[in-house]
Amino acid sequence: MPLHEKESVREKLEDEVYASADLSVSMPKYRFPAVEHDPRHAYSVVHDELMLDGNARQNLATFCQTWAEPEVHQLMDECMDKNMVDKDEYPQTAEIEARCVHMLADLWNSPAAANTVGCSTTGSSEAAMLGGMAMKRRWESKRRAAGKAIDKPNLITGPVQICWHKFARYWDIELREIPLDGDRLLMTADEVLARCDENTIGVVPTLGVTFTCQYEPVQAVADALDELEKEQGLDIPMHVDAASGGFLAPFCAPDLVWDFRLPRVRSINTSGHKFGLSPLGVGWIIWREATDLPEEMVFWVNYLGGNMRDIALNFSRPGGQVVCQYYNFLRLGREGYGKVHNACYETATYLAARIAKLGPFEVIYGGDRGAGIPALCWRMKEGVDPGFSLYDLADRLRSRGWQVPAYALPANRQDLVIQRILVRHGVSRDLATLLVEDIQRAIDYFGKHRLPTPMSAAEASGFHH
Repeated sequence: MPLHEKESVREKLEDEVYASADLSVSMPKYRFPAVEHDPRHAYSVVHDELMLDGNARQNLATFCQTWAEPEVHQLMDECMDKNMVDKDEYPQTAEIEARCVHMLADLWNSPAAANTVGCSTTGSSEAAMLGGMAMKRRWESKRRAAGKAIDKPNLITGPVQICWHKFARYWDIELREIPLDGDRLLMTADEVLARCDENTIGVVPTLGVTFTCQYEPVQAVADALDELEKEQGLDIPMHVDAASGGFLAPFCAPDLVWDFRLPRVRSINTSGHKFGLSPLGVGWIIWREATDLPEEMVFWVNYLGGNMRDIALNFSRPGGQVVCQYYNFLRLGREGYGKVHNACYETATYLAARIAKLGPFEVIYGGDRGAGIPALCWRMKEGVDPGFSLYDLADRLRSRGWQVPAYALPANRQDLVIQRILVRHGVSRDLATLLVEDIQRAIDYFGKHRLPTPMSAAEASGFHH
């Protein structure tokens, strides 16, 4: 072969990534690319943009898990192509999901004789909506049987995360959200009873309120509803939104009665990717009895010659998160989950004590195991003018990478601005100490550079529930 027909060595060499023709010009952002690009180049473009995101480990606003063991990463990679809905193609993944349901039923003290049912979801919000739908369907069935109207359903909650507002809007339900009043920042039994009537489809206490991180009094509300039934004949069920607390209370406050030990609790939702320690994308909904799940919400899928319930709103969804949830159950057990979460509580109480000593702050909730989740929240002390707002502090901490949200409370207490820290698995004592030191540096900075006008909520970078 003539030498001139041979491919030269130079032509075989790959360009250095950032000297390549692909990266010497801007790639298209809002129109579909016309040509293909080298995978290394495309990866570099995407990777570089993601550097502008915050560091997830320093995001103390999120409830979601931001650290995982290497084995979890490996299982996620191995399950990337598994679709949860294809139960006939991935029967063992379906079996693993069913095992998780039984394990959660056991964790939440489902009665031995109960025919408990449940499923995985894409998160606790979907799980909450399934629980809400079941309450609405059961209420409608009772009303129809009694020959009564079904056009004015209502649902009673305390101060809730946005998913319950979505549920009420999507399914045409009046949301009777108990407004805050003075120092009362949670649902109470008296406030629930004041809103109950024959159109109430259910009551939803939250085990770990988004705003202040505290547990609402599930048992007290259940007892009050028991008395209401005796006096007025109104049988109003409860659904517990245990998005966070469902994976905390069983291990760290086992004597707290909030779950299926209360007969009035008919369903519970939780988030596997929060304190369940799974990767983002899995929640769980469990019903006390099969009869608590209306049959019209169930689709039956045939696999391996048998039928399996399909309940979730979403159809195609990944199986890896469910597999990793099962891994965590096997890996940690009650002992391991207790160790992980108790360490988080200890760090939360450590942070609360350190922040209280800084001077201008009053801790509202400081990580009490029986009262809420491993977290803390604080406000400015009344009568103290430190020369900055909590919004200013949140903004200043961002310069060091910390995301520590400041926000106003909901209805009737919008005047109260608080700041919050979530202590998740991966927030070590050393990391917490570095944060406190940065808060002190921020206070010192504001002392030397007094702001003409403290930042308001409208000017802040924003934190939305």
